[in-house]
Amino acid sequence: MNENSQVEILLIEDNYNDAELAVRSLKKHNLTAKLKHIDDGAEALDFIFSKGSYSGRDQLSGIKLIILDLKLPKVNGLEILTQLKTNEQKKMIPVVIFTSSSHEKDVIESYRLGVNSYIVKPVNFQSFNTAIAELGMYWLLLNHSPGPAN
Repeated sequence: MNENSQVEILLIEDNYNDAELAVRSLKKHNLTAKLKHIDDGAEALDFIFSKGSYSGRDQLSGIKLIILDLKLPKVNGLEILTQLKTNEQKKMIPVVIFTSSSHEKDVIESYRLGVNSYIVKPVNFQSFNTAIAELGMYWLLLNHSPGPAN
């Protein structure tokens, strides 16, 4: 199996600093062995649906968590969420919006589309690290999901 077929956490984040902090926090808690970071929405959709440069990716290997920013280049987070939650094979993948937007319209639209959780990125470094570690531990270790959804 190649590294793209073994992904458990898909981090979709275009801000390099936020992505780096998230990866470090997950790594500190031993949650990064099967993590993939993608920084634009179009590439994320290609990865999720095994298209384009990811056309050989194994569809049966299970993404257990998608951490999704809303403001992304090419395709925004709400469009990614829409495509995920309207696809029978992908809709059960847990999606956590992790964004700087605290706009009520973004929160409402995300939940309307089927997001599993909506977290506003803490601006404090320690709070950011704690939030990422706790969401990773919850969705990978505590939450019990059905078998592979993708």
